[in-house]
Amino acid sequence: MTRRNALMVTLSVVAAACTPSLGAFDALTPKDGGARRVIRDAVCGPDPRNRVDVYAPSGAAADATLPVIVFIYGGSWATGEKNDYQFLGQALASRGFVVAIPNYRLVPSTHFPGFIEDCALGVKWVSENIAAHGGDPNRIVLMGHSAGAYNAIMLALNAHYLRAAGVGANAIRGFVGLAGPYNFLPFDVASTRSAFGQAPEPRETQPINFARADGPPLLLLWGDRDTTVGRRNIAGMEQAAHAAGERVETKIYPRVDHVCIMLALSVPFRGNASVLRDVTDFARRVTD
Repeated sequence: MTRRNALMVTLSVVAAACTPSLGAFDALTPKDGGARRVIRDAVCGPDPRNRVDVYAPSGAAADATLPVIVFIYGGSWATGEKNDYQFLGQALASRGFVVAIPNYRLVPSTHFPGFIEDCALGVKWVSENIAAHGGDPNRIVLMGHSAGAYNAIMLALNAHYLRAAGVGANAIRGFVGLAGPYNFLPFDVASTRSAFGQAPEPRETQPINFARADGPPLLLLWGDRDTTVGRRNIAGMEQAAHAAGERVETKIYPRVDHVCIMLALSVPFRGNASVLRDVTDFARRVTD
């Protein structure tokens, strides 16, 4: 077995074993060159978990005005850590974006809508500080995977959260969701009961109910082997967006599951699906 093949096998085992925590995978996987972490643990709110990291192209000038991607990780609203996503931050930054990855409070320390409000604080920090690191605060794309895609699309579509945080809606140019839950009533699994079971109005938790004609363009990505977030989520969100007159694009990847859609952003698994190209092409279009 070649060294590369041995590495691929090791990474595959680690990826399968460590989800939803990706720390071991991130430590082992090769990273894209031409990008680096420029900020670590910037304070973006009052809770100890309100911290954000920033990645940027290595050659970017401090006074550059590059488009910005804010990535929100998943983990059933109960697990996750920004430090596990260096591979993703460098992948996107190497393509010409400034990338911010915030932490947020998790269940049981908070419940709906606390994790969304924390993500809004992360976007507020980006809006106020990203220009000092080469990013354009008026050209932000929100992106997330799984539960993180839920948090991000709620910020994109329900204007209340960013408005309450003091962020102008015009700064958000687009949304990218990887395997996001957008249409998941009733709360019939443990993760949704824990995160949303106390919500007084369950319909107010569902992104499909906030589609709007004046919302930012949406890119919804999903893998046809995803048994964690069902197809009705992407189909329901697409239908709701069309009905509201909102711009929406969808893509379904064959032979890709819930985790692999995100791992396809990494160097070793990039050949499994065109996720990185699709995300960056969309983000460039909506921020031009």
